[in-house]
Amino acid sequence: MEYKGKTALIIGAGISGVAAYDLLLKAGANPILYDANTNLNVNDIREKTSEKERANVIIGDLPEAVKYSLDFVVLSPGVPTDTGLAKQLRDFGLYITGEIELAYTLAKGRLIAITGTNGKTTTTALTGKIVGDWLDEKREAAAGLPGTDGRKGDRIGKCHIVGNIGIPYTSEASDIQDADVTVAEISSFQLETIHDFHPNVSAILNITPDHLNRHHTMENYIQCKEDITRNQTAEDVCVLNYEDEVLRVFGEKLGGKFVKNEEGLNNGGRKCTVRFFSSARKVEDGCYYKDECIYLVRDGREENLMNIHDMKLLGLHNVENVMAAILMADALGVPMKNIIRSVCEFRAVEHRIEYVKTVNGVEYYNDSKGTNPDAAIKAVLAMKGPTVLIGGGYDKQSTYDEWIESFGTKVKALVLLGQTANAIEECARKHGFTNIYQTESLEEAVNKCAELAEPGDSVLLSPACASWGMFPNYEVRGQMFKDFVRALPVK
Repeated sequence: MEYKGKTALIIGAGISGVAAYDLLLKAGANPILYDANTNLNVNDIREKTSEKERANVIIGDLPEAVKYSLDFVVLSPGVPTDTGLAKQLRDFGLYITGEIELAYTLAKGRLIAITGTNGKTTTTALTGKIVGDWLDEKREAAAGLPGTDGRKGDRIGKCHIVGNIGIPYTSEASDIQDADVTVAEISSFQLETIHDFHPNVSAILNITPDHLNRHHTMENYIQCKEDITRNQTAEDVCVLNYEDEVLRVFGEKLGGKFVKNEEGLNNGGRKCTVRFFSSARKVEDGCYYKDECIYLVRDGREENLMNIHDMKLLGLHNVENVMAAILMADALGVPMKNIIRSVCEFRAVEHRIEYVKTVNGVEYYNDSKGTNPDAAIKAVLAMKGPTVLIGGGYDKQSTYDEWIESFGTKVKALVLLGQTANAIEECARKHGFTNIYQTESLEEAVNKCAELAEPGDSVLLSPACASWGMFPNYEVRGQMFKDFVRALPVK
């Protein structure tokens, strides 16, 4: 799409909206930044843009006349596609797109895109480290060659880690060059508004119920995730989790074998090359886990890549994340020795089963990123001994039965807070778990855990719920948890 001279309405004045505004300015467009939230301050928003006081910002009701000046609309990820204004503008005949699509159309280079219900942030950060380390090494080697004067190294390219990981794709897009690689964490919200978005390598890590308050049905949610492959071709690669039944079926459809018919070679429905990873069985092409080792299978040959104890990540779910990252980096052409070295160096992402501190013989772990039951189950299973668990938060219409069932004999007490506290307690008691405490704040919850835990125990914040309502986001929740833990008195 040609943006120069076009007028665009960006709906949502958060970090993604501001980045989209600035990117469209660089592309020669005339952007308008809009947000319905009347509690926002126009001047504060203008200050966040590159235009400062000249920025075109509208807060509150959108004047009717504005839509007649528009050529297209950009939705920020937090804005549902079925919201009243979005539907009105679509019915008016305007082209509706999203900030991920906008960034993709203006960026260059190769793209790795990662989605899934859980594990996206860790896998994106790890894949970005692998690719970044490799490109840095190549650049340094090329810059050191006699007679190059460092210029050959400049042509190697750089790695950009963007998306739902906290750095808007739109904030980096104009700087991404042909030799560069982008590794992007992509949410279901962002996939709702793609058109031509086309990653060279994609991954869907898993699909479990989440965000049903936004997508309404599981079928809609699954479709959003699978749409990451919408524009991929046979030259591209998609990495999928074989142990996810939805993805196994999808992968078999996506990677159908080439066949011959009377018209010659036909792709038999094949869309792209599929490589599976599995934590439970051997796969024909991809990675699998067995006896504490990760294996690679390719062209009928099998290779033992590494022992998982050489990693610094905890839990079987992180073994899956590592296998996905290995396959994506391998698809991009990163040498396996570089991949394994980076995997072994990589440490857990902040707020994802992050060790905080040992206080009075009790280990404290921050898993504030565990914003749905499936993620919280993985965190519980990663704990090595008796655990006091903090849960609860914003209600995303999730169910908690499987989470409660995962406690086994490991979770000795459940400390709850937030909007979902009563629903979680009711569910837990239904399953026979009764050692439950409700608290009014995170600080009170941490203090209650310190009271309940004994030397050798762990305290885990893994809420199974979003942070909204009590905290601006999961990062703030996680940081506050760490602050409260560090303030605990040493006995």
